[in-house]
Amino acid sequence: MTDTPTPRTRAAAGTGPRDRTGTSAPAAVALDPEALSFADVVAVARHGARVKIPTEVLDSVADARDAVDALATADRPVYGVSTGFGALAQRHIPHDLRTQLQKSLIRSHAAGVGAPVEPEVVRALMLLRARTLATGRTGVRTETFETYVALLNAGITPVVHEYGSLGCSGDLAPLSACALVLMGEGEVHGPPADDGTPTAPVPAAEALAAAGIAPVELREKEGLALVNGTDGMLGMLILALHDIDVVLTTVDVTAAMSVEGLLGTDRVFQPDLHHPLRPHPGQAEAAANMLTTLTDSGIVASHRDSTHLVQDAYSLRCAPQVNGAARDAVSFAAQTASRELRAAIDNPVVLPDGTVSSNGNFHGAPLAYALDFLAVVLADVASMAERRTDRFMDTSRNQDLTPFLADDPGVDSGLMIAHYTQAGAVSEMKRLAAPASVDSIPSSAMQEDHVSMGWAAARKLRRSVDAFANVVGIELYAASRGVELRDEDPSPVSTAVLERLRPEVPGPGPDRFLSPELEATIALVRSGEILAAADAAAHLVRVLPEFAVPDGPTTSASPTTP
Repeated sequence: MTDTPTPRTRAAAGTGPRDRTGTSAPAAVALDPEALSFADVVAVARHGARVKIPTEVLDSVADARDAVDALATADRPVYGVSTGFGALAQRHIPHDLRTQLQKSLIRSHAAGVGAPVEPEVVRALMLLRARTLATGRTGVRTETFETYVALLNAGITPVVHEYGSLGCSGDLAPLSACALVLMGEGEVHGPPADDGTPTAPVPAAEALAAAGIAPVELREKEGLALVNGTDGMLGMLILALHDIDVVLTTVDVTAAMSVEGLLGTDRVFQPDLHHPLRPHPGQAEAAANMLTTLTDSGIVASHRDSTHLVQDAYSLRCAPQVNGAARDAVSFAAQTASRELRAAIDNPVVLPDGTVSSNGNFHGAPLAYALDFLAVVLADVASMAERRTDRFMDTSRNQDLTPFLADDPGVDSGLMIAHYTQAGAVSEMKRLAAPASVDSIPSSAMQEDHVSMGWAAARKLRRSVDAFANVVGIELYAASRGVELRDEDPSPVSTAVLERLRPEVPGPGPDRFLSPELEATIALVRSGEILAAADAAAHLVRVLPEFAVPDGPTTSASPTTP
């Protein structure tokens, strides 16, 4: 296996940064296009894992380039090799203008505007584009391929702007911004500061020179090979799946703690009421997690034979049905991402017989649908979580707790406005659930007359995932206070969660500045530390147990636990 390109980069491999729960991220990821895993993408994108290119991958890339070189000298025009692009594909480009053709393509397509997107998104995008280059289907030279990987290993992150991709012909503008840097042009962020914050943008030529990386002069076919992919959409989907796995598993715990604090029953979570009667796997898993969380709860036991309620409200009783349906939706999205992770997205593409053929595989519809679907289901799960929090606020429904869980109601307002904050996040998630993929704006002189808007779907899903963590964190804040206001002991799982929460976030008491406490609680949810505490007390079923589809392709590294 070759750690490429050794002569061109000075970045040290190190031992790999640590994951948010203390698990070491891989020090290196093998760029095997048939084995790259979701966890590998997260390791490179978020944790700076180094990328290595296997020797057999380099051989495959070289073989495909031989086919392109043969076509480049042929008399018959070949799209992307010896012609213009898109609506200008009818023009045959002579040999002496083809280098300029590649430069013009990248410069003109790097037309994004708006705020820079997050470095982790750009790194995921670049790794996934490199993975497609590694398939030997794009026809790039090994020099171009190795230099692209060298940018990742040097921690050089191109500045990619928020707007520019329509999600068809791939993520053209974002990928072009990265290809521009490969040419030594454009702007980049250098290696991040010690605290992980991005550095100020600098000229690409300056950063490449500092890293000892020589810019590439692109040849026939290479411009299209670098920009014709769904890599931005896919990268953001994989990162979202990673975060959703954590927070959607955690919401089973917070929902159960709300049931506990509101004196709900655990009977509705018994296994015989789920899979045998309604065999949706996600529902059975969510019910099992809630039952596990409530096992041996002194609070639940104290009213097990009470007649205070005939049935719990839907937000309590039906939580496994809603959380579980979301789990199944995530499994669908993960399957879509897993398939795309094995794709070779380019146009034209080099086939095994050496021919180059046009296709439409760059269309982002499969990813756009999955991205939009996730935004819908997260909004619904969040809406139900907010309803549970609302019940804690109201003395007519909170089973003899104080109004707003206040210490001295009237003098203290308790969690009244914390609930407002949660409700505002839910409202935003509902707006973000409006699908981007139902829209299409024809472009490129009507050559590209239907587009996916998958990039936009991915961008809004990122905001939705952040809001989801806020909602679940605030439910945890309220539920933990409700549980502690009861006279009986909570369950072992709830106790473990409280023991992790309380050193950083105080329990019930008079009113105080709430924002820092809410932010700290949300951070513990987002990081996976609340989930880790609950899981240590009693094993929980993860949404994506190995952060991969169980029946999907073999992964090249052990999954990274969020």
